[in-house]
Amino acid sequence: MEFAQRLQTLPRNVFADMDLAKAKARASGKEIIDLSLGSSDLPASEHVITAIETSLHDHSTHGYLLFHGTQPFRQVAAQWYTERFGIPIDPETEVLPLIGSQEGTAHLPLAILNPGDYALLQDPGYPSHAGGVYLAGGQIYPMPLLAKNNFLPIFEDIPTSIVAQARMMVLSYPHNPTTAIAPLSFFEQAVAFCRQHNLVLVHDFPYADLVFPHSPTSHPDIRCSTPSILQADPNKEISIEFFTFSKSYNMGGFRIGYAIGNAELIKGLRQIKAVVDFNQYQGILNGAIAALQGSQDGVQEMVTTFQKRRDAFVGALNRIGWEVPLPVATMYVWAKLPEAWQENSVKFCTQLVEETGVAASPGSGFGNAGEGYVRFALVQEPDILEIAVERISDFLRR
Repeated sequence: MEFAQRLQTLPRNVFADMDLAKAKARASGKEIIDLSLGSSDLPASEHVITAIETSLHDHSTHGYLLFHGTQPFRQVAAQWYTERFGIPIDPETEVLPLIGSQEGTAHLPLAILNPGDYALLQDPGYPSHAGGVYLAGGQIYPMPLLAKNNFLPIFEDIPTSIVAQARMMVLSYPHNPTTAIAPLSFFEQAVAFCRQHNLVLVHDFPYADLVFPHSPTSHPDIRCSTPSILQADPNKEISIEFFTFSKSYNMGGFRIGYAIGNAELIKGLRQIKAVVDFNQYQGILNGAIAALQGSQDGVQEMVTTFQKRRDAFVGALNRIGWEVPLPVATMYVWAKLPEAWQENSVKFCTQLVEETGVAASPGSGFGNAGEGYVRFALVQEPDILEIAVERISDFLRR
């Protein structure tokens, strides 16, 4: 049996690799502490669950949901965005419901790139960003994110020959996996660069709320702590942004997000989406509406929970001699590996889970510039995280 050549271009999935390693460790009798996948273990708020539950008993919600039927959701999403960021949004032309932001970042290149065109991606970066470019037949220019540059790309370092062949740039801040944040001034530079070179600017924004108090860009109202790319491109000339309910509202399993921004980009993505699927179940959109319109106490509780976990985990690592900076955002810890392991993060993570049951994600799975690092997801309670560090300590001593 022969398969399409495009399968050969798709990068290895770091989560699939670690899933196999976890299965082997579990089969050998290890108790797994899984810190490899950024899937929140916190529950969705009760008012969200109630909205979905109520919808289940409404038979009119049981059929296919076409674009027009998503209008109430799009109107609420547009209003929420305007109130938060001060950017007027047209719900008819500038909002598109998605099955999480990953659907958007994976499918948008199909609407923008011709075979051979370049996309400028962060390195390290989220795997679906690269996967969507490869599916579209595009080429990737990795923009290195280095600690000395605060994990921000240096646009001037991109070769002019690459820029001439590029059609899009993808950014994501707060950033997975490095946990870095970006100020509005950086986004303004990105918009100016993309406008100068006729590039589409894509911003993946899943961690919009997950910025900890006292961070450089934090605000007393946590919902106002991080800038939107549309604040740097208020007329939405070249930009599109993706938001998901997976992180802020603990709705990862419900698969709900949306795209917002330039009307032509929204239209192109909608054309791709129409070929692939319909929309989610109406009840899930009703839950998302409840999330945006209801009490935001759950968002603050989520941030507080991950801050406590961050403090416990990083504090424990520092106590065993593994010095790790305190992340200012996201649900991750991006840790530079001890010197003996810096050239093989996959081997480190594989042996760690095999010998201790602690699962993490190798930095190289997020790009070449991620080698030498490991990402821990803070998806366990503080006491479990401290047990994980004890096991890591034993592993490092051995």
